[in-house]
Amino acid sequence: MDDDLESLDRDALIAEVKRLRTGIRQHRDATGHDLCWHHPDLWDLLPEKTEPSIAVPPWPKFMRGCIQYRQSLDKQAPGAPVHDKEFNG
Repeated sequence: MDDDLESLDRDALIAEVKRLRTGIRQHRDATGHDLCWHHPDLWDLLPEKTEPSIAVPPWPKFMRGCIQYRQSLDKQAPGAPVHDKEFNG
């Protein structure tokens, strides 16, 4: 799957690592309402281009998952600033 890396020279490998790190940092630094979204830009960093096959839970289960995720942030990042803005998608 990662055979393409074998043909890259040192400079190309360094460039690839930097590109991947940039993408990971963008995902890591998501905040506010961006935390709720899946990130196809992160998936696009991979060389194989496929259409993601996602399954979406029914609304009640989806919303319970959102609530649990938000509650987990209270535990994992209790000092995080509050982003008190409405989503304007």
